[in-house]
Amino acid sequence: MADSATAATAAAPSTPRWNVERPFLTGRFHQEAKGNSRLALDSLSSGGSDRAIGCYEAAVQELVVLDDLLSALVGVEGRYISITRVRGKEDAISFHVDASMDLSLQEMAKRIFPLCQSFILISHFVESRSQFKNGLVNHAFAAALRELLLGYEAKVAQLEHQFRLGRLSIQGLWFYCQPMMGSMQALSVVIQKVSSNNFVGSAVLNLLQSQAKIMAGDNVVRSLLEKMIQQASNAYLSILERWVYEGVIDDPYGEFFIVENKSLKKESLTQDDDAKFWSERYSLKDGIPSFLANIAETILTTGKYLNVMRECGHHVQVPGSDNAKLMSSGSNHHYLECIRAAYDFASGELLNLVREKYDLMGKLRSMKHYLLLDQGDFLVHFMDIARDELSKKLDEISVEKLQSLLDLALRTTAAAADPCHEDLTCCVERSSLLKRLEDMELNRTIPDDSEFEEPLSITGLETFCLSYKVRWPLSIVISRKALMKYQLIFRFLFRCKHVERQLCGAWQVHQGVRALNPGGTAISRSSLLCRSMLKFINSLLHYLTFEVLEPNWHVMHNRLQTAKSIDEVIQHHDYFLEKCLRECLLLLPGLLKKVEKLMLLCVQYAAATQWLISSSIDITQLQEKPDNSLRSEDPKSRKSATQAQASRSMTKNAAVTNSVLKFEKEFNAEIQSLGTILSSHSQAEPYLTHLAQWILGVGKNQ
Repeated sequence: MADSATAATAAAPSTPRWNVERPFLTGRFHQEAKGNSRLALDSLSSGGSDRAIGCYEAAVQELVVLDDLLSALVGVEGRYISITRVRGKEDAISFHVDASMDLSLQEMAKRIFPLCQSFILISHFVESRSQFKNGLVNHAFAAALRELLLGYEAKVAQLEHQFRLGRLSIQGLWFYCQPMMGSMQALSVVIQKVSSNNFVGSAVLNLLQSQAKIMAGDNVVRSLLEKMIQQASNAYLSILERWVYEGVIDDPYGEFFIVENKSLKKESLTQDDDAKFWSERYSLKDGIPSFLANIAETILTTGKYLNVMRECGHHVQVPGSDNAKLMSSGSNHHYLECIRAAYDFASGELLNLVREKYDLMGKLRSMKHYLLLDQGDFLVHFMDIARDELSKKLDEISVEKLQSLLDLALRTTAAAADPCHEDLTCCVERSSLLKRLEDMELNRTIPDDSEFEEPLSITGLETFCLSYKVRWPLSIVISRKALMKYQLIFRFLFRCKHVERQLCGAWQVHQGVRALNPGGTAISRSSLLCRSMLKFINSLLHYLTFEVLEPNWHVMHNRLQTAKSIDEVIQHHDYFLEKCLRECLLLLPGLLKKVEKLMLLCVQYAAATQWLISSSIDITQLQEKPDNSLRSEDPKSRKSATQAQASRSMTKNAAVTNSVLKFEKEFNAEIQSLGTILSSHSQAEPYLTHLAQWILGVGKNQ
């Protein structure tokens, strides 16, 4: 706020020097006598009077004092009333009378001096605050005070006319001055605070508001201050008008309570992970006028909506804005109705623009198809044709080749009918999903001594990800931050799909050797383990898709249909993503690490299946088909050889069985550990009960 005010002051035109150097042009009617003292007292001479006023009779003294007081009321010295002012202290003004003056006249004059002092202070304030650097509110306030002083001076002129006609006494002067005393003194208090604190903009309005509340018991003074508020706020409300009707900040002196950060561009929405554009391009700053404090957020949002439409090339005019001039006058809150009407119009117009012209729901449905695997046929085809490329190490993967394979998969599946499929792109991250979550602020609760260690050489299967091109103004809703959350969910689903495919391949291998009737070998046990692993991964995928993503999507879809503003749309969309992240375990590091261990175990088992099956087949053949060379040998040698062959078969069978048992034991231990964690977290996170029911059958057992 200080920087913007300084910049605005520096850009303001300077006041001509002659306006300051020639005091008679600035309202300082009393001459300045430069003394030799260091205090530099501005003592004004007594007009060269030779005789003291005490030499005259009381009646004559009253006439002379009346003449001097009428001059003092407009800041001019008289013959027996002098004005003293300290240089550099504009509010340090004092009036002095001739000591020989009649005591009753002195007392009457001293009663009127505060009014004279108030006039001088106000007059100087009007001159000084009319300079460019003091801002529009001070200009308007000074103009209102100048109008007030014109009425005041006209009143003094009328009193002087009565004096010339011989119809005015000093008591009469005091009588006519009393109604003006309270108003002028209240204004002098305000301007002294404004000058001493160098208030500008909303600070001046807030000071006037608080002073009007203090003077609530004096109707005349309160009405005057409310009139000053109305006239001073007109300049401020003119800035507000352009903002709520056009979305433009026309604030040459940095007084408005909304500041624009021009360094943030709309393009940053697709690059900035924190989505700062929508929240920080336009923001509130300190110094909001008290009469706008309760509606400041609405004002900010209204202008932001109009800005979005303008940057989209969509010309919009708030209806009735020509006749709905914002004005503040006492208890009249018509300006609040105008602001709310402008907000309702801008909100509805932008929402219709995003929904109808830019098809927000269509874009979200498309992202659901691809990033949330709502229609995963393209992914099955892609994983088939890109298997070799995805199996490579990170440095060996060609993203261009993956992109061409992705395009081929999209064109040859049902996704080709989606007009948005061309916005889908692929990328390869530099770390695994769990490592990515550990590095994000979303999971600061993950301990540093994490049990999960990044593999030394990860492949594209662990780092592959889809991305999506989102253009303005949809990037307001689907920002880079929101897209990143979609990508995290996709990577987890892709990882589960890969594990499922590997286990399905292992299951097919098992089914291929059923004709051998491998009863009594490790194949039967391995087949049961493979089926348990498939049940686990299928149950996990069923939970993620049908228990988390689909229900939450329908809730969000219904809420978006009834949303009244783009902010509500952003809020509902962000809530949907946050809820999906949490219920997909991506914000629960302890559970996610257990699931990752189970999936890693499944992949290792699927990779070892071929060896297990081939070894089991060899064992079966050794048991069922004895060596033909043994038939020609004598019975004693044949028996010895058969025993040796059986021994080798038993040894190999034991090795295969031990391998299967090792996988089975580790898998069961991890499943039980996962069940314990699910049970401990289910009270705080009720949705985990569904996961336990699908994976472990906890609900059915109970």
